Amino acid sequence: MQHIYSKSSVIIVKTKLISILRRGKEILQRGWRLCSPYLGHLKAWLWNLLMVYVAYTLCRIIFLFVNWDAYSETMTFAHALHLMRAGLIFDTTAILYTNLLVMLMLLFPLPWKERKGYYRVVRWVYTIINSLCVYTNLIDCVYFQYTGKRTTISVLNEFSHEGAGNMTKIMGEQFLANWYLVLIAAVFTWAFWRVFKAPKTAFSDNPSVKPVKPWKQALVNLLLILLMAPLCVFGMRGGVTRATRPITISNANQYVNEPAETGIVLNTPFSIIRTFNKKPFVIPHYMTDDEAAALYSPVHEPLASNEPFRPMNVVVFILESFSKQHFGFYNDPTLVNTVPRGFPTRSESFTPFLDSLCTHGALTYQYSYANGRKSIEGMPSVLSSLPNYVEPLFLTPASLNDMSGLARELSEQKGYTSAFFHGAENGSMGFQAFANATGFQRYYGRTEYNQDPNYNGDKDFDGTWAIWDEEFLQYYCDEMTRMKEPFMTAVFTASSHTPFNLPERYKGKFPKGRHQIQECVAYSDNAMRQFFRKASQQPWFKNTVFVITADHVSGQVDPVYRTTLGHYCVPIIFYVPSDSTLQGYDCERTVEQTDIMPTVLSYLRYDQSYVAFGEDILHTPADQTFALHWVPEFEGYEYVRGNYTIQFDGTNVTHAYQHRTDPLLQHDVLRTMPADTLQLMERHAKSIIQQYMQRMNNNQLIIH
Repeated sequence: MQHIYSKSSVIIVKTKLISILRRGKEILQRGWRLCSPYLGHLKAWLWNLLMVYVAYTLCRIIFLFVNWDAYSETMTFAHALHLMRAGLIFDTTAILYTNLLVMLMLLFPLPWKERKGYYRVVRWVYTIINSLCVYTNLIDCVYFQYTGKRTTISVLNEFSHEGAGNMTKIMGEQFLANWYLVLIAAVFTWAFWRVFKAPKTAFSDNPSVKPVKPWKQALVNLLLILLMAPLCVFGMRGGVTRATRPITISNANQYVNEPAETGIVLNTPFSIIRTFNKKPFVIPHYMTDDEAAALYSPVHEPLASNEPFRPMNVVVFILESFSKQHFGFYNDPTLVNTVPRGFPTRSESFTPFLDSLCTHGALTYQYSYANGRKSIEGMPSVLSSLPNYVEPLFLTPASLNDMSGLARELSEQKGYTSAFFHGAENGSMGFQAFANATGFQRYYGRTEYNQDPNYNGDKDFDGTWAIWDEEFLQYYCDEMTRMKEPFMTAVFTASSHTPFNLPERYKGKFPKGRHQIQECVAYSDNAMRQFFRKASQQPWFKNTVFVITADHVSGQVDPVYRTTLGHYCVPIIFYVPSDSTLQGYDCERTVEQTDIMPTVLSYLRYDQSYVAFGEDILHTPADQTFALHWVPEFEGYEYVRGNYTIQFDGTNVTHAYQHRTDPLLQHDVLRTMPADTLQLMERHAKSIIQQYMQRMNNNQLIIH
């Protein structure tokens, strides 16, 4: 009896569930019938948008076909599909930007626009805008063969200097030579006109549509705009999460195997839009090329040595916002040559572990500087010796250049295994794209961390940016232990960042400090302690060169760290457990992030030529070391050498200071400093800037 009762209960439940589902289906169908007459504008917009996606995809196929010779040796069908899918991300941004006006014209709640003549105007706008976008894509099918990358605003600026007659001649010749693309362009324009769909609205003159109330239609359209607006913003940005930066052309590197493939992933409207408001790298022509090369050369040749290459592991830490402000070591008055007015004299420290490393076993510098003020400026400087001048490299057309770095030099020339680690969402900040572009073979982010059964996955997520530093650095250590030696890896930490949270178990455990970031710095310093405790037990530890620096500064409190120069004061630390000679506190040399790559390669006795805008500070005399960075406050350069700092606006030196004895930069010595010193510093800075701009614009960042 109990069995029969149980069986009948199941039948009753099933019957009720089916009844509920049918009722739900009826409600949805009724709701759709009620709403459908008012959704004509949305249906029309989505259809028209879909047709633009089809057009962009066809343009990408045509681009691949026209440029097949550039890809035929390595392209497979599966990889081509992968590039096509990746291209949809960039298409979305371009299409939403260029069709925003069409969307507003279709959805804006104005009853008087529901007339046949109005939608003829919308059709013209739709056809003209999207035809122009298609034309730029088709033009790049040919122009790509000369530039190796998609057209950006800098290219348009170059052509703006051509006379109208000359431009007409050039375009006429190209139209004749590529007549088939002109014909295809005409077909696209005709197709846009034909496929455009206007909404069917009953309070116009369409007898086949059920009448609707104008005020209800206006209300629905307003709600649609409010609903679609955030979706469009996410599409234009290229992502939803806070950790995702607005997508740029450099993100294309994330999906390709070689730089030339970015031409397939990108589309030309996107490339122009994303570089529209970016200052192009202008070659200043301060001097002849020979004069510039005589003063400074970014081409590094192997040292004259018979000693063989040292196949040591290289591990680079880029610590989020670790300004010298937060260290006790760098602010200890007993370790500073002089203690001028304005220099902090307190023993306050939020980095006890790194302080101990600097004191016992590492080599570091009193005068060490960042090359930028943002994370996206720090990564190229540290890993590829490419400084930030005028605009962040990530955000310029030069981000598609062929680039090298520690990973590429060591993996391609010396057979290293290479990997980049960042505990944030994969692809965030454009780091994955840059890592791929500069030769890192693997990328480990939040996705890979979550797949490791030895860790807690997203339970270790800080809720905003990334996996907590302690857990991710432990994971970092484990992954290196699994790697084949020698390896080159880099990790970018994240916990010392707004909103300045800590794991629950650590709240109240670290000193608060005078800035809220300092408690988080103390947490990340402890995470570094835990990493080195674990790493020191691994077989690869003693055969490793460790480099520790910051991406940029943050939380500046003391006056000396709030000057234009103080906003670049970051630690640069070299630590080799097996080398007791590479230790000490250098108070003479001027060091910057771009010096890391040539210094590491020199230490390894690297025997190949490469391009780097830094110096080997192990073998460069102290009086020849320097630092050069772009200062956004006055939109000029700051050049540091020896006791002097000069500020240069791109044309003239405007100020000069003796920063070692006047760290607050209060006394301008431009008129009293030795003339030969001023001239040497100015010409050296000009030489570096000129060659940087030349190499960026001409894609000369590697040795062919």
